[in-house]
Amino acid sequence: MNTKSPRNIKPVSGGFFSDLALRIKLILRLLGDKRVNPLLKLLPIGALAYWLIPDLAPGPIDDAAIIWLGAYLFVELCPQEVVKEHMDRLQNVVTAQWHEAHSDGEIIDGEVRDVGDDRDEPKEEQ
Repeated sequence: MNTKSPRNIKPVSGGFFSDLALRIKLILRLLGDKRVNPLLKLLPIGALAYWLIPDLAPGPIDDAAIIWLGAYLFVELCPQEVVKEHMDRLQNVVTAQWHEAHSDGEIIDGEVRDVGDDRDEPKEEQ
């Protein structure tokens, strides 16, 4: 795992359900990615399997906690660059670098005329 920079996955601020849907889509994409370790993929699958088996402890809180923990650990333990790539695609983020325009010193003189707005000119009769 790359430890050069801290993990910082920021969900789109669209509310609870939007964030939940984004996290589920991210997990599904990571499960289908071949760059993620197959043993690591057992975390969310195991959390869902725990939800399906009969409860060992009463109440839905333990099920929700296990599912949340499995999903959280899965995303955190996946390779950072793979998670970032999928998050960028889900949020439609395009990463780019700014480049200054190179000028060779030549100046081109020109005039600007708006051809789309000819309402002010009188129409000629034919």
